[in-house]
Amino acid sequence: MMFKIKSLLFRILSFSFLALNIFTFNIDSAKADFNQLTPCGQSAAFDKRLNSEVKKLENRLKFYTPESKEAKFLIQEIEHTKSRFARYGSSNLLCGKEGLPRIIATGQWDHANEFVVPGVLFLYITGWIGWVGRKYIQYATTTDNAFENEIIINVPRALSIMISGYLWPVEAWKELVSGDLLASDEDITVSPR
Repeated sequence: MMFKIKSLLFRILSFSFLALNIFTFNIDSAKADFNQLTPCGQSAAFDKRLNSEVKKLENRLKFYTPESKEAKFLIQEIEHTKSRFARYGSSNLLCGKEGLPRIIATGQWDHANEFVVPGVLFLYITGWIGWVGRKYIQYATTTDNAFENEIIINVPRALSIMISGYLWPVEAWKELVSGDLLASDEDITVSPR
């Protein structure tokens, strides 16, 4: 019991120290000077890059008859390229001297959609993969041939676990609160050194 209290106290102190550092961190030093970057909609290099890509596709289009599937694909690709550049130009993305959009990941709220949303989505998907894998291993250990079920995947069972794994943050929180998520100190092997 004494080890559990020490471990819990250590975790609470570590989390408190981390939270204190995050919330009191001076972000002013992280703000970069974006004078060399221009909005993509106003960048001449960005427009030049658009014209160059469209020109390449139009040059390839000359080799095909207008009714061929290759020509239809290239016409569609030209429209996709124009719409992609229009979308970048109308957003608040900043472009460099060469006309390429830059991702600003300094913590400024006006550029949060460039990094925060994809970052949170990445963390959610990787957490889902890990959670589903953990649940499948837990299922495999309850079967008669646990070793075999870890190697040869039971696809119907794995699919049902994958479908139910989308609520993994809620399930992880429930297991953390109940104490089932973390192993006890007695279950952790320690080197005798």
